[in-house]
Amino acid sequence: MEQMKSYIISYDLVGPARDYESLIDKIKSYSTWATPLESVWLIRSRKTAGEIRTDLKATLDSDDKLIVIQHKDDWASKGISKTVSNWMHDNF
Repeated sequence: MEQMKSYIISYDLVGPARDYESLIDKIKSYSTWATPLESVWLIRSRKTAGEIRTDLKATLDSDDKLIVIQHKDDWASKGISKTVSNWMHDNF
């Protein structure tokens, strides 16, 4: 079985509908996640970045923007909640 990897997801919803709820629900369907910033999510998954993008794309309008980046191991933050910072220490 494929090993769990860490990903950073960021998006800009620019379409007139801006269906944040559907996108956020889809991101939360991944069992391990955190949200350090309003439009930035951190997840763990066995899927590839492309598979995650395809998963999330179903909730987006054609002019919305999305990026999924596999995270390796180095990070730093400022002003992030202790809960999210702890999550990042445990998962990134």
